[in-house]
Amino acid sequence: MQAEFRAPRRRARVQEEYEGSLPVSRRPEERSLFRAELINQHVLIRDPEHIQKIHNQGFFGKGVLSRARPDHSISDQWEEHEGLFLPLVSLARYQELLRWAGATLSAQGLDEEAVNQTLLKLSQPVGMEDLRGEGQVENGQEGAGPEGGASPCTEMANHNPDSDSFSDSDSEPIPGPGPGPGPGSLVPGPGFVLVVSDSEAAVRIREVRRTPLLLSEYLQLSLEEAFFLVYGLGCLSVHMHQEPLSIIQLWRKFQSLRPDFVSSYAAYHHFRSRGWVPKEGGGAKYGVNLMLYRKGPPFYHASYSVVIERANDAFEGSPLRPFSWRSLAALSRITANVSKELMLCYVIYPADQSQAELDSPECLNRLQVQEVIISRWVSSRERAEQDDI
Repeated sequence: MQAEFRAPRRRARVQEEYEGSLPVSRRPEERSLFRAELINQHVLIRDPEHIQKIHNQGFFGKGVLSRARPDHSISDQWEEHEGLFLPLVSLARYQELLRWAGATLSAQGLDEEAVNQTLLKLSQPVGMEDLRGEGQVENGQEGAGPEGGASPCTEMANHNPDSDSFSDSDSEPIPGPGPGPGPGSLVPGPGFVLVVSDSEAAVRIREVRRTPLLLSEYLQLSLEEAFFLVYGLGCLSVHMHQEPLSIIQLWRKFQSLRPDFVSSYAAYHHFRSRGWVPKEGGGAKYGVNLMLYRKGPPFYHASYSVVIERANDAFEGSPLRPFSWRSLAALSRITANVSKELMLCYVIYPADQSQAELDSPECLNRLQVQEVIISRWVSSRERAEQDDI
């Protein structure tokens, strides 16, 4: 018996059209194969075209520099300046970028004098003749802006997690890029911005400067999302050390990274198959594993907060997350306060299933998923309903 799902709550303002999810493809000649890399226990997609298709058609993953949609740039404002569209940043923001660039150069082993010289050169005003001479116009990028081509400026991205193309109370900023050559590494790079000072300043600065940092926006997939794209839809290839991983290799690798991966993936696959968009991003904020959206976060608020549990076919065994009545009531109250419902999702394992069987995704054929929706009983509300009767 399955839980009775209720109608989702639609967002008041929807600013985009819905694209159908990525199709299921079993025949190799019909597959639209995307590529991802397994780096430092994270599954990352770097190709901009792959990023847009995977995120827009099913809302898989989130940008490493964004709260959700992977389209963060160095500035949300652009302005025409002598025939060129340039990103607009405040003087305070530009100085912050310089500090980040200085810290990055120091971490790379440059001494203080070399760092200061580099930052001084970066922060010098750039004349339009110099800007054009550095290849922006020669490469056919004159007039390129946020809608017109990939000028060097459009490849810049900042690391402010508080801005996104849509605001979602269920979303959560993800951690920033770590050290080393991983995603979003801070690297001083080319590109130009239009720097303006505050309007209250005595002398108004308005000049073109080089951007101090070059950040690349990548799409980060959860392990469940990545495996669903590989195993469920057959449209993704995950590489590690430049070598593609087979389905069995990927399954075992993800199990080694997450001991509860079998249960979490079984639940994820179940909800995706029923037309829901499960997201992990906001779950930690509410103390649950998943948030369930109808169609996707831009269209509907999350309807359910899901806690994944493991049980055998007699509903016995050690739970993944032991609850006391007090902790369960607290979680239910938090969920109700944000206009969602709490769901316990039980992944049921056959009693005779061996550990060896779990080393292959074929074990999913024997697992069952049962949902239980938890509702708070409010005595005052109950009395009011009885009075109405």
